[in-house]
Amino acid sequence: MGRHGSTALRILAVAAAYYGSAKLGLLQQLVRDQVTPLWPPTGIALAALLMLGLRVWPGIALGAFLANVFLGPSLLSVLAITAGNTLAPVCACLMLHRAGFRNELDRLRDVLALVFLGALAGMLISSTIGSGVLVLSGAVDAGDFWPTWSVWWTGDAMGILVVTPFLLVLRKARWPSRAGPGRWLEAVALALGTVSVTLLVTRTPDSTLLFLVSPFLIWAAFRFRLPGSAPCALVVSTLAILAAAGNKGPFAGEDVFTVMVTLQAFNGTTALTALLIAAIITERDRTYEEIKQVCVRLAEMVARMEPRPESYELPPEDDPPP
Repeated sequence: MGRHGSTALRILAVAAAYYGSAKLGLLQQLVRDQVTPLWPPTGIALAALLMLGLRVWPGIALGAFLANVFLGPSLLSVLAITAGNTLAPVCACLMLHRAGFRNELDRLRDVLALVFLGALAGMLISSTIGSGVLVLSGAVDAGDFWPTWSVWWTGDAMGILVVTPFLLVLRKARWPSRAGPGRWLEAVALALGTVSVTLLVTRTPDSTLLFLVSPFLIWAAFRFRLPGSAPCALVVSTLAILAAAGNKGPFAGEDVFTVMVTLQAFNGTTALTALLIAAIITERDRTYEEIKQVCVRLAEMVARMEPRPESYELPPEDDPPP
């Protein structure tokens, strides 16, 4: 298969992933069956651009068009929304490349770039275009522009913060061959504890209990770095969104604005805690390894520079008298 055929397959794969995740995301809609608090396709789109290159952008456009064409309100509106959904991750990718972003997310600067350039700044494009189109087409009242915009923007931003790191980690995930039974037991305990506590706090009316999951995120970041913290953040955010969409726990009986503030404050804290601590710990580990290697090299240099003791020949002894 030639280069063009491989690119075409990648574009179709991105389109299929975008469309499939869009169908899952729309199950948790909060506004007009079209705007959700977590939009996974945005995270998939940015991850695809970062891993496969900008040449797969037609897959994002195709997936966005197929996801919105049956939602309306008109073909022209769908094309405009598709353009916004495509431009947002493309612009976010370009800004990240300009900032020297690395897909490993092993530096604090990479996490901060993903948060501020990829999520917060880049997603202004899709939310503004999308909300404006819904208002101009009459699908949403003019007075509902800002609530719709806030849900759209935070949903796209959360897709970047939660889904993109998980996919970047998943690409380089390898089965740990040297992990002992104790390590596996710790991983299972972490997974079960994270799910159990999240289910408990998202079904309890008291919203202050939501942050009881933070120790598990810190545990994952310290012990398993990004490969542990990214999946934990994804699971926690997903369970919280399911509770919000089902009007359960701290989200019961609240209006859309209150639900969004509570939910996205929680999800934002979850994602930032997981990503920032994991990046700081990884950066510390790398610095420690670099210092250790420098010390080894210095020791070798000092060993080569030490003067060697000179060997002296003893003068011949006088012959004994006869």
